[in-house]
Amino acid sequence: MSQQDTEHQQDEQQQQGSFFDDVTDAAAREEAHRARGTAKPITVVGNPVLHRPCRIVTEFDDSLVRLIDDMFASQRAAEGVGLAANQIGVDLRVFVYDCPDDDGRRHVGHIVNPVLDELPADQRVLDDSNEGCLSVPGAYMELPRPDYAVVRGQDLHGNPVAVAGSGYFARCLQHETDHLYGYLYIDRLSKRDRKDVLRQMAELTPKYATVPNE
Repeated sequence: MSQQDTEHQQDEQQQQGSFFDDVTDAAAREEAHRARGTAKPITVVGNPVLHRPCRIVTEFDDSLVRLIDDMFASQRAAEGVGLAANQIGVDLRVFVYDCPDDDGRRHVGHIVNPVLDELPADQRVLDDSNEGCLSVPGAYMELPRPDYAVVRGQDLHGNPVAVAGSGYFARCLQHETDHLYGYLYIDRLSKRDRKDVLRQMAELTPKYATVPNE
């Protein structure tokens, strides 16, 4: 598919929903969330909360606001670009992100109850870049993913919202949505590559606080 076709597709999709401007005031918004939050340790592969679908959020209250603040604080402490709620042990469908795109623009936001748009097979352009995960600390492996993604869900007030991204940011949106349905990126790898990733993880000490598996 040509770049012109891709841009036309993106324009059509953005006309179908309320897309959040996650670039304007990105630094100030991230800092505000982080200042209110408390950093939590990160769950790692093997923790049961990472390997099952999270519960749908039905209560849009102060506890959800506090969770999102804590997630931003935890994400910054671990130097991540995205974080799902189950990565700090909370069984709810929420993720936050502070992620640059391939043009260097900083995207900051959150999505509650995210659902990825399904791209038609003939409109998928795969990017086979490396992928890593805070819940698989220190390890990386190539993983093909579509280079454009649209995620639809709700904001912390329950209002419908959508976020679109390309390149590295698209990978982040897909990766974090996967988490909330019980999938780690290593679940999409071949057995050989998964074994390699787990070996990498075993050989390194995380640079941030993690939850030990029993």
